[in-house]
Amino acid sequence: MQNKASDKLAVVLKGIWGTLVFCLIVMGSASGQDELNVIRGESSNNNWIQFTDAHNALYRHLSEEAYDLLDKRSAYISDLQTLADWRERQQQVRAILEEITGPFSPKTPLNARVTRILEKDDYRVEHIVYESQPEFYVTSSLFIPRKLTGKAPAVLYLSGHTEEGYRSETYQHKMLNLVKKGFIVLAIDPVGQGERKQYYDVSAGGSVVGSATREHSYVGTQAFISGSSLARYMIWDGIRAVDYLLSREEVDPGRIGITGRSGGGTQTAYIAAFDERIHAAAPEAYITSFRRLLQSIGPQDAEQNFYHGISAGLDHADLLEVRAPRPTLMITTTEDFFSIQGARETAREVSKVYDAYETPGHFNMVEDGGGHTSTRANREAMYAFFQEHLDNPGDPTDQAVEILGEEEMRVTETGQVITSLGGETVFSLNRREARQKIQELRASRKNIETHLPMVLESARELSGYQVPGKIAEPVFTGRISRDGYEIEKYFTRGEGGYPVPYLLMKPDNSNGKVVLYLHPDGKAGGTTPMEEMEWFVQRGFTVLAPDLVGTGETGPGDLANYVTRVKDFDPVSYDVWTNSVLIGRSITGIRAGDVVRLVRLLEQQVNPREVYGVARDDMAPVLLHAAAFEPALNRVALIEPYHSYWSLVRQKFYDPTYHISAVPGALETYDLPDLAAALAPRKLLIAGITDGAGEMLKNVSADEDLSFVKNVYKQKRADEHLTIFPDTGDELEQLFVEWTKETSAE
Repeated sequence: MQNKASDKLAVVLKGIWGTLVFCLIVMGSASGQDELNVIRGESSNNNWIQFTDAHNALYRHLSEEAYDLLDKRSAYISDLQTLADWRERQQQVRAILEEITGPFSPKTPLNARVTRILEKDDYRVEHIVYESQPEFYVTSSLFIPRKLTGKAPAVLYLSGHTEEGYRSETYQHKMLNLVKKGFIVLAIDPVGQGERKQYYDVSAGGSVVGSATREHSYVGTQAFISGSSLARYMIWDGIRAVDYLLSREEVDPGRIGITGRSGGGTQTAYIAAFDERIHAAAPEAYITSFRRLLQSIGPQDAEQNFYHGISAGLDHADLLEVRAPRPTLMITTTEDFFSIQGARETAREVSKVYDAYETPGHFNMVEDGGGHTSTRANREAMYAFFQEHLDNPGDPTDQAVEILGEEEMRVTETGQVITSLGGETVFSLNRREARQKIQELRASRKNIETHLPMVLESARELSGYQVPGKIAEPVFTGRISRDGYEIEKYFTRGEGGYPVPYLLMKPDNSNGKVVLYLHPDGKAGGTTPMEEMEWFVQRGFTVLAPDLVGTGETGPGDLANYVTRVKDFDPVSYDVWTNSVLIGRSITGIRAGDVVRLVRLLEQQVNPREVYGVARDDMAPVLLHAAAFEPALNRVALIEPYHSYWSLVRQKFYDPTYHISAVPGALETYDLPDLAAALAPRKLLIAGITDGAGEMLKNVSADEDLSFVKNVYKQKRADEHLTIFPDTGDELEQLFVEWTKETSAE
């Protein structure tokens, strides 16, 4: 990322540590980095075959936890035998869905208006804009057959992840076939697609974030941090679409159907699970199972995941089972990237609830050969399904249709809501809700005696922190001699049995203290970290620098679906973090547990007088959580940390690399400044604090959240133990000197 204060720091430190130039050149080279490897050496003699897949350790650990949760669910489901059992399960699922999706907005006036009418020989198209929430505009098109003899069945159509939304030829073909067969069809644009791009830029002529899936994950992450989800907004758009259909005199309210493919299949399954007015549902190219999904392609973009979905006991099957005995059709293909094996296993489970209701004909799965596509056989199965269950008999044969052009399908004046109507976005709506939570949090801070214990309890729960158990004896893999110190290489076992490689830099003349140094890139994160670590070593500190899971030799992993590029930020994968969202944990909580594990290992291995912690950038939340839970971390220094989780949510364009250190749902009850305050009276240095976009924070002295940290330290009579410095630059060395200085108590 550009304009980071670390760039300035590297220039300044170049002069300070001039005597180390040769060493740094070696360290900066590829061979120098390899030299610091612990489990992947320069030769086969120093490679640990057991850890050849260590770079996927984080994803594997999260997935194993997911499998354990899914096993518990499967054991519960296997005991369901009677209709009464299944009805009780349906009630459970409804309650779970309502809880993890969060309360929907009140039903406000739709304010639906027809923007254009397109007349065709055998049907009419009304282009419509409605408000699913006040000024949250949904673009849609209503296709009405010419020859209606009375109230007709209607199908809500949801598009998959195409830039043009439901206007793509693939989706139009199915919609117009349904119209030819006498169905009214309402198609809506999902957020981030069609005419509802959330990050549309006029000069760029498109989204500055990227594809639809990238838009979904970018804003969806902010929703997750707030304890909400993008799915909540998209489900509500669909529920309000049903409201609109029922307002039309042409529509038979007892004959409502819903279908969509891929991302539209996701929306179909979700909306139909929530809205009982939908009689028949046909999700296509989405339903599989979480186990097979995690084993194959991994979690998809934010739209397709519920907040804490797996930990709440849900799987894909629940979305269909909760509908029984209403008619449901699974539409699948054998070579889809959504595992066909998972689809088959889910279908077998779902059939049991329909058997219990004695309506086996109301559930079916159709399967055709092919990839992630729409086949003729599957289309005809879908037509026949709606013809049967929406009581509209006819010929299900797939017919040739005339696809409408771009101009014919335009709903708004400019072709984008944001430039035609303005209004709300998911970002602005989520920010408003998050701001209310922050206001409640700030009010709670007025009584620190009750607030801080609550913060620690909430942080443990929401982060998924687990107190380390037995500490595994470290494995020694080599030593490097340096002028004035030695680097010993070890690995120990982390929370999930994965390796935690680390360097132990031991000075010739030790002062008996240890600095635990955390960097987002791991133990060998580049020139600046090596310079800083050597600065401490030269002053007698032993330094432990680990590759926390997902970094260095244990990362970043092979999973890189749906990356996001925002302006000058690097591409980032959200999928591993999304896995943690599903299981009700956080990567920060897991890493914090391993940090505490390392502190306790140090007590066994080195027996230090004190242990200090230094963290850079987005490792700061990890250290804050660890220190809040572990008093043995005597002092904490945060270098160029971002301000808060609130700073990630309140900015439209946040740095996406920060998401991995965010705790899903944190803003419900705490934020990073609360953890910082909980460290009082321990010595705390915060230098070069940034906003959520990684830019140096302005007016640090006037910041309300940082003022809270200062006030707590003042109340604890520890003012002199807190340093908040607005920049780093040439002041960093002196800041470290003051931070490490012996106190009178010592």
